[in-house]
Amino acid sequence: MVTKEFTVVTADVDERAAEIKMEEEGTPALKVSEHLAEIKAKAVFDSLSEEEKENSIVIGADTSVILDDVIYGKPADREDAVRMLSTMSGREHVVATGVALFTGTQKKIFTEETRVEFYALDEFQKKLISDYCDSGSPYDKAGSYGIQDMGALLIKQISGDYSNVVGLPVARLARELANLL
Repeated sequence: MVTKEFTVVTADVDERAAEIKMEEEGTPALKVSEHLAEIKAKAVFDSLSEEEKENSIVIGADTSVILDDVIYGKPADREDAVRMLSTMSGREHVVATGVALFTGTQKKIFTEETRVEFYALDEFQKKLISDYCDSGSPYDKAGSYGIQDMGALLIKQISGDYSNVVGLPVARLARELANLL
């Protein structure tokens, strides 16, 4: 596999407004990330020159943490983070990452799902949640946790792609890119 140069471009997209619109339209929670990934990728792709469009692949991605068909976004504050992590404790939730690929001639959109089970909400789990929230780490993460940091201590098991829980299903992405090229 040949490594190519890449540039990270932040899409100028109001994700919250898009989420509210999808909620009003009744979009299933498992499809929200896919739609957001498409919106992001399209915004960046549309900003490219015609020559850049012909010679580029734009990748958009968005990750959601979903429990009981409810999306757990980034927490508003410590209390919200504790609530999310406590609610997920002893239960299994889904981490869904929507990915959109745009080229000059093709578009491919997919969602990768990973199931994550937290340990039960016993005294040890409550202490871990409190310490984790004190660390400051949960506040920029969907679902209030990162599997790649101290949030891993909350997790009993996962079924699926670890990198998807981090935020990008790299193995699936590699396969999808190979099919496009």
